[in-house]
Amino acid sequence: MFEPDEWKAAYILNKQKLPDKPPTLNEVVRLVARLGGFLARTGDGEPGVKTIWLGMQRILDFAAGIRFSRELHAQGTCV
Repeated sequence: MFEPDEWKAAYILNKQKLPDKPPTLNEVVRLVARLGGFLARTGDGEPGVKTIWLGMQRILDFAAGIRFSRELHAQGTCV
C-alpha cells in the first residue's frame, strides 16, 4: 500500500525511529493521520478520511523530496 519512501517519511515526520522491518498498514495509516491532525488519544477511535487525506499530502511531498535528493546525489550534483 505504501512505498518504502512513504512509510519512512511518516516515521521521520512524526520524529520516530525507523523500524527494523516494514510496519503494518494500520501503524502507517495512524502515523499519516497524526500528520493530518489526528490526536490518537485513548477513546478517539480510528482516524477519519480528512485527517488521513491531510497527512497524505505531507507524506507525498516529503517522499518526493527524498526521491529528488536521491536522484541529485546519484548524478553527483548539488543544489
